[in-house]
Amino acid sequence: MAYVRKVWAIVVKDVAAELRTREMTSAMLVFSVLAMLIFSFALNLRGAVAQVAAPGVLWVTVVFAGTLGLNRSFTREQVTGGFDGLLLAPVDRSAIFFGKALGNLAFMGIVEIVLLPLCSVLFDVPLLRPGVLLVMVLGTVGYAAVGTLLAAIAVNTRAREVMLPVLLLPLAVPALIAAVQATSGLVAGATLSDVRPLLRLLIVYDLLIVAVSMLTFGYLVEE
Repeated sequence: MAYVRKVWAIVVKDVAAELRTREMTSAMLVFSVLAMLIFSFALNLRGAVAQVAAPGVLWVTVVFAGTLGLNRSFTREQVTGGFDGLLLAPVDRSAIFFGKALGNLAFMGIVEIVLLPLCSVLFDVPLLRPGVLLVMVLGTVGYAAVGTLLAAIAVNTRAREVMLPVLLLPLAVPALIAAVQATSGLVAGATLSDVRPLLRLLIVYDLLIVAVSMLTFGYLVEE
């Protein structure tokens, strides 16, 4: 319980800091909504073609908005010295990782709450389904976990805005491919049983990324 309280304290700290400024969520929401509108007007898809394209558009928007938020979350910590304070605190490094990852996951979840109904309306596809929501959760967990780990590395580089997507996207490709394919199948009328192999891949990816991040986060932030 002491470990959970420490993780929760870090999450509360990030949420409180964001509530005071609203810089990160505002940027993510504005970017994602504008990107979705641009995709909608540029592609102008309807019917069966829209069902094929909408999942890809949705996940591309989530990925870029999430990368923007991940970069900003650690940049703010570096500017204010907050991350150095966390490293000096008597807490396990894995607790810092979980706290930062859960905070980033919450901010990405806020963006997805807005994007899902917006994408459903713009492309006229049924995205508000339990199966699609499950895929969104599994895909976002993996992306937030690996993104948090790599953002902690990229923030100490000069070209951190460029370095994070360069490091993040190749490692996130397996989860993103599985998430897009599973979302496409569910939108087309498939059941959870039909996309079970893809769901298993997402679950294994999430567990593997979380385990690797727990083992390596302390070493990476010390370096």
